[in-house]
Amino acid sequence: MKLQKQHTKSSLVIVFLLLLPSLATAEYCTVNVPKAIVYDSPSAQGKKLYLLSQGYPVEVIVNLAEWVKVRDQQGGLSWIDAKQLSTQRTLLISSPVEIKKTPELGGVVVARVEKDVVVDLLEPAKNGWVKVKHRDGLVGFVQTSAVWGL
Repeated sequence: MKLQKQHTKSSLVIVFLLLLPSLATAEYCTVNVPKAIVYDSPSAQGKKLYLLSQGYPVEVIVNLAEWVKVRDQQGGLSWIDAKQLSTQRTLLISSPVEIKKTPELGGVVVARVEKDVVVDLLEPAKNGWVKVKHRDGLVGFVQTSAVWGL
């Protein structure tokens, strides 16, 4: 009996550890309209808080089908009409950064980008770098520490 209890506890710990990475993965969406109003509640009758521009990435906290509770880069929580979001992925530059031709510190600089510029996510992050595309068509790599929305 004692051996069976230990085996059950071990199995539960293993299952939990296997599920942990999926629980920690954040889901992000992108504003897909020119200006999206965010509200304090999941209703158009709620208090209007502020506007988000097209391309702005948001973290999905709760999805109620028609309304989505999101977190912005500053950590603010609000509600947005689900129709105003897209699954296309963008990132927000969180500090001035150089876009590099290759994912390495000594890589050739393709462009310098200021804080709060939106870039398209082209490939998942790998080894501290992420491949992005600037709206001007420039493609390259930035360090993950310089972006928000991953």
